[in-house]
Order: sequence, then structure tokens, then C-alpha cells
Amino acid sequence: MPELPDVSVYVEAIERHVRGRTLEAVRIGGPSLLRSVEPPLSAVAGHRVSGARRLGKRVVIALEPDLFLVFHLMIAGRLHWKRAGAKLGSKNSLAALDFEHGSLLLTEAGTKRRASLHLVRGEAELATHDPGGLEVLDATLESFRERILLGNHTLKRALTDPHILSGIGNAYSDEILHRARLSPVKLTSRLDEDEIATLFDATRTTLAIWLERLRNQAGDGFPEKVTAFREGMAVHGRYREPCPDCASPVQRIVYASNETNYCASCQTGGKLLADRALSRLLKKDWPRSLEELEARRSA
Repeated sequence: MPELPDVSVYVEAIERHVRGRTLEAVRIGGPSLLRSVEPPLSAVAGHRVSGARRLGKRVVIALEPDLFLVFHLMIAGRLHWKRAGAKLGSKNSLAALDFEHGSLLLTEAGTKRRASLHLVRGEAELATHDPGGLEVLDATLESFRERILLGNHTLKRALTDPHILSGIGNAYSDEILHRARLSPVKLTSRLDEDEIATLFDATRTTLAIWLERLRNQAGDGFPEKVTAFREGMAVHGRYREPCPDCASPVQRIVYASNETNYCASCQTGGKLLADRALSRLLKKDWPRSLEELEARRSA
């Protein structure tokens, strides 16, 4: 799922391409995409784009005087800038926003249609789509501490809950926790003041670094290589590959369709975190340390 750095770069590209331009029409290619009925989608025709913004992980396109197109890309939704009138030719093409000088296309890979589009009127209605998470790049250490300690969650859960922090998902939470040298399953109630400050700094630094990298990659164009698995990531998507800091193999916890990647040496004192499915199957045979795991693999 595109997260804060990816969505921010999308928003900046949309601003460059269509701010001040008149939206001629919106074409829908996927019947499940549009999730609102009032105002009708036809109401956007002829309105000028006043800007774009990020709302959590959502992309918002503002139209004069008070209309907002709200896109939630979910896991596989992606945006593309194409020539004017580009066809919705493939089954993955869900929508096109047509301008005189080009079309903004929304696609979604795979067979599950999770991406959504809402058209709302006014800032008050737009606010109902905001999960309310703290914008960490604009936050103070004090406001971050307050949000993190609102409930007792694992650090992985606290970072990725959109009601706690805004725009962070599976990929960048792995990178943040690796930079902070903290276990993804450590409970927020057990953080000391130094660890909270370290997590705050790691969160801001990780997001800022990737924002800059993705901006440089996009340049003046439109970002086309939006993925959760990027070259240069320390642990996310790098299971069994060497940690860039200590060379120990990256580990993972798999649950449902998600996984958490971490370095046992850097983050958990060498302890292997229990995979819900596999550890339940192996029970007493589940290796408890990185050394035990490597010994079994060698045998």
C-alpha cells in the first residue's frame, strides 16, 4: 500500500500537472470504485483544480469552489499520467480524470478491487475521511509521546494504526523500527523516555529520507515505480538477506497477508520472534535464537 512518502510524491506530481487546470470529465472503468452518490460524479465537469493534498494514505484533489475527489489506493492502486483521452483499455484500469493536456489514470493490479473514490462537498465532509492520526513530520516529541502512549499496543501496531499516526504502513514501520533498534512486538507501555525519543527521531528521519529519495526519482515527471519493496530498504521485503548494519539474516513474522521484517541481532537481542502459524506448528521445536536457527539450517 502506498504510504506517506509515496502518497506525498503523488500529490506533488498532481499539483505540478493539473493545478489550475480544468477537469473536463471523470470516466469510471470499475463499477466498485465509486463509493459515493451525492454529489453526483458529473458535478466535477468544468471545475478547476485548486490543489491536491494527502489525507493519511489518501490522495485528495480539490476542485473550485468546494468539491473534493478522495482516492484511497489501498494495496494495489496506482496513479499514472497519460496522454489526453487515454483509453481505459485493460481490466486493471478503474478511472480516468480527463484534462485538455492529459489524463490521470487510476489502475489496480490483481483481481480484488479495494481502491475507492469518494466525491464530497466542503471541508467538513472531507474531514470525515481523515482517520485522525498524528502527522509525525509536523509533530513535537511531546505530541508524539502522547499519541504513542494512548493505548497499550505493540510498536508495529502503534506505528501502522491510522488513528494513532498518519500515513505509516507495513513497509516504513519495518524501516523505522530497524533504525530505532526496537522490537516490533515491544509494548508501548514498556517504552522508557529515551526509547520514545529514539522512536520519534527514527520515524521522522526514515520518512524524510524516503521522501527525498522518491522526490529525486520522480524529478519533474510523474512517479511510476511505486512499490512497497524498494532497493535500499534495510529490512522490509529482505527476508534472509543480510542486515546492512550487522550482516545477520533478516527475519520475519507472517500473519494473514502481511509480514513484519526485522533484524534479530539489531532489534531483539538475537531472539527470534514467534511466527503465529509456524511456531504453533513446531511448538517446542521452534528455534528460540538466531544462533539456534542458523545451527539447524547448517545441519
